[in-house]
Amino acid sequence: MLSRVADSLYWMSRYMERADGILRMLKINYASSQDDMQEFSWKPVLKIFTFLKEEQAEALAKNTRGVLQFMVTGKDNPNSVMNIVIQARENARSVQDHITKEMWQCLNDFYHTVRQEKLMEQLQKEDPISVLDTLIKEGLLYYGTTDVTMARGEGNSFINIGKLLERAIQSADILDVKFSDLNYQLDKPADATYWKYMLMSISGYELYLKTYRSGFEAKNVMEQIILNENFPRSVIYSVNHLHKYFYRLKNDKSAAAFNEIDFMIGKLQSKIKFSTSDTIIFEGLHHFLAETKASLFQIGTTLSKNYFGKS
Repeated sequence: MLSRVADSLYWMSRYMERADGILRMLKINYASSQDDMQEFSWKPVLKIFTFLKEEQAEALAKNTRGVLQFMVTGKDNPNSVMNIVIQARENARSVQDHITKEMWQCLNDFYHTVRQEKLMEQLQKEDPISVLDTLIKEGLLYYGTTDVTMARGEGNSFINIGKLLERAIQSADILDVKFSDLNYQLDKPADATYWKYMLMSISGYELYLKTYRSGFEAKNVMEQIILNENFPRSVIYSVNHLHKYFYRLKNDKSAAAFNEIDFMIGKLQSKIKFSTSDTIIFEGLHHFLAETKASLFQIGTTLSKNYFGKS
């Protein structure tokens, strides 16, 4: 497969995963903001998904409609859902021969939906949940269509590598920012609502209730998001499956490039796999997450250099 094709598939997938993560986070946080309108702040969401400076985020933190406009349809925000979907569509358009017609149609429909002026008006004047639900469903249609129509070759591997790398980074980022609100004190009592909305934003609430019967504890939340191999958005699940899809790219022609990245993924995988909630607490949660994110970014950088011809 040509490096430019692999690059486009990889970034198409990363952008789509990012858009999905932003939309889910906005939906749940909007619901949370209605429960506690006086105390609620959008600052954690802005910190995770934007490049705003501290004072800019502070100024926007209490403006719910302003945040939704900036995060969903903001033309000046490079990380708005609209701009991300435009980037995903551009990558898909350049490799139409390597994806299915159904996939292209899904992405194209998503692109036209998010650019509708009617949607922008609804986001500002009506219930934004219905708008966010519409966009989330567009993303789910893309995921389902990709899964049932895409051939299981190199292209599919690069699509999944992009998705899983982006997802692991997101989960680590969300956990880091949410625990920073508590100054990383895992034994500090926190309102159950705080953890409920946090878990709902990454589709982990129901699994948490089935796994932990003792109520909401910070240590258990951390354990699920980092170490639970059955949770599709946990860091370990993402890294395990990232390794699986990367291994499918192994061939004799690029052995050196493959071995370098395989070692990096395997090293990170082992570190997480052989960690426990207690060892993470002993090491320091922020330090553990910072090192994990640094490793994930390094994997992405090395992948770009070795497979996409980018340094």
